[in-house]
Amino acid sequence: MKTVLATDLDGTFLGGSEADRAALYDWIARRRDEIVLVFVSGRGFDFMRQLADTLPVRPDHVIGDVGTRVGTGARFDPLPDVDAWLDTCWPADAGERIARAMQEHPELEPQPGVAGRRRSYFYSRHEAALRAAPDLERLGFDTLMSDNRFFDVLPRGVQKGPTLLRTLAALGLPAGRTLVAGDTLNDLSMFATGLAGVAVGNREPALDAAVAGLANVHRSPHPGAAGVLDALEHFHREGTIHGIVTGHRLSPTAV
Repeated sequence: MKTVLATDLDGTFLGGSEADRAALYDWIARRRDEIVLVFVSGRGFDFMRQLADTLPVRPDHVIGDVGTRVGTGARFDPLPDVDAWLDTCWPADAGERIARAMQEHPELEPQPGVAGRRRSYFYSRHEAALRAAPDLERLGFDTLMSDNRFFDVLPRGVQKGPTLLRTLAALGLPAGRTLVAGDTLNDLSMFATGLAGVAVGNREPALDAAVAGLANVHRSPHPGAAGVLDALEHFHREGTIHGIVTGHRLSPTAV
């Protein structure tokens, strides 16, 4: 049975040294018929299309914009069932309502080029983001702060994790053979699904604290691509992240 790798990009699949990234990509390329590769990112489709053209391995499916957009195949074609669900979660006037609410929070600066079913902002003071969050949540949206600078306004109930589960179901892919990987709080919803996961060694401290009690998540000592490869090698062979030992180059404290 195939293994599904559902991985964040920045800091995770694209993280670590050039040698580490090359080792991960080569490992996948040599087993391409055994691995289903899913990019799950806060990035948009334009970035992921450009990235797919430069990497030695292309994704089979993509989840972009923090879980608010899904594509499949070489052209990133939509998945109708998942798209219909996402549309029901994002009212037609959502952008206008969010913009009006954010006028009360000028410290948060809009991220350029973000459209679709989310709105995103930069913040420098955590307190300013904390003040903005309740105003958006009262309007019926979810908010997500990550990496101490990103503030996302999302459809209620939509993040990377819930969208990934619906995508796996729509494609008929096995959740029990899926490994998720990430490094920041916007990846927490993937780990919260209960899917096997690896939080790479360069994970943000807030994510480290959040996954500390999750038995399905291995907290790798290795950064970026090296952390993904260590977990992926073991998971692909054993079908579990449990019992990971030093002999597999992984931390003996792994869950």
